[in-house]
Amino acid sequence: MAKEELPGVLILDIGGTHGVLENIAALLRKHFHLITMKEFLENKEEMSKKIASIFVFECRPTIDRELLESLPNLKVIGNSGVGVDHLDLKMISSFGVKVTNTPHAVADPTADIGMALMLASARRLVEGNVLNFSG
Repeated sequence: MAKEELPGVLILDIGGTHGVLENIAALLRKHFHLITMKEFLENKEEMSKKIASIFVFECRPTIDRELLESLPNLKVIGNSGVGVDHLDLKMISSFGVKVTNTPHAVADPTADIGMALMLASARRLVEGNVLNFSG
C-alpha cells in the first residue's frame, strides 16, 4: 500500500518533549500516514480530509470541539494508556467518533514496579545505597 493510500492519523509530534516516541511512531507508520499537528495546522483544508484517526499520547493532542469540527472523516480516537478521563466522551461520541484505549498495556510493568518498590523498602536498599556511596 502506498503512503497516500494509508489512512491518516493525527499526532502531536514525533519525539521531543511531548511527541510520540520514535519506536511507537515506527509501529504507527506501518498502518497509517502520520500527520503531525504542525502539518495539520499549516494546511488544514487538505490535511483535514486525510485524517481518519487521532493517536493521543500522554493526553496530547487536546481533543476539543473545534478540532473535531475540523475533521470530517474522523472515525476513531486511540488513546495510548489506560484512562480516558481527559477525554469528553459524550462530546466525542456526538460526532460519531469512537474512542479506544490500551487498558492492559502497562499492567505488568506497573506490577513489576510495585513489587520492586516493596522489596526496596523492605530491604532498605535506598538507605544502603546512600551508605555505600557516602563513605
